[in-house]
Amino acid sequence: MTDKRARRITKSIFVLFAICAIGMQVSAQSTDYAKERAERAKELTTPYGWFSLVALNWLKPGTTTVGSAKDNSVVIAGAPAHLMTLEQTGGKVKLLVSDSSLTLHGFRVTGSAAGTEIGVDEDDSAALTSGSLRMWAIQRGERRYLRVKDSNAPGLKSFHGLNWYAPAKQYRVEARWIPYTSPHTLKVTNKLGQVTPVQVPGYVEFELDGTKQTLVPMEASKDGLFFVFRDLTARTTTDGGGRFLSTDAPSAGVDKPGSVTIDFNEAVNPPCAYSPYATCPLASPENRLTVSVAAGEKRYEE
Repeated sequence: MTDKRARRITKSIFVLFAICAIGMQVSAQSTDYAKERAERAKELTTPYGWFSLVALNWLKPGTTTVGSAKDNSVVIAGAPAHLMTLEQTGGKVKLLVSDSSLTLHGFRVTGSAAGTEIGVDEDDSAALTSGSLRMWAIQRGERRYLRVKDSNAPGLKSFHGLNWYAPAKQYRVEARWIPYTSPHTLKVTNKLGQVTPVQVPGYVEFELDGTKQTLVPMEASKDGLFFVFRDLTARTTTDGGGRFLSTDAPSAGVDKPGSVTIDFNEAVNPPCAYSPYATCPLASPENRLTVSVAAGEKRYEE
């Protein structure tokens, strides 16, 4: 659903950009921020990265025809005139008819494959492919959607770089990890308006601009924490739906009180910031900070 977890920054911070600056900025040369940001841009713009999205269509009950011809239910530029016919029944999607160019799991689809069920896996090996197109029948909530990526997508061709705040020391903070004493549910709403309840074991508490703030992770395990948060910069310079942020696991694990470093300089945009065809979790009410966090990735300006 989301990017790779960002690697943590452990190198020292050395340089002041201005003697009278209120917030001391971190030299990109003395940290890995510049490298991380370059790698992120490279990953997003791989032939089938998030900038290659070209379609997202609900697969309604019954049949859906897909192709470049205008008489299809879903019209995909660059596809054969009549690429395939899918049937959705009770949440299951089957391939009924296909063009000779279509492959599934890397194998050419033949007439004998009619009725083949298309799973919900979203990895590359599970994709239906035809020419420069890759397609999946993903699941969000109780619905199935046709996701289409194209290595010739306009978004890839027009990519002009990501926008970032300069790294700033004050946005790398030490937070307290506080486990909940009873089961706690975080209600996560996605871009499609669907709400998913997520059980979470605790939350972090920290200070920014002299005020106490809290964040609840959408995911928490021995591998780390994953947050979707929003702050006051969403009004002007950062994505309105929120940003993603990953950290290491709390010092004593997720079941005991501990500490964790939160580096907002590593906050990144969700895929929805780059494409209307992505499905992304939005920042929950618990994760809407009351301060501006002028750190991390800014809006992608087209």
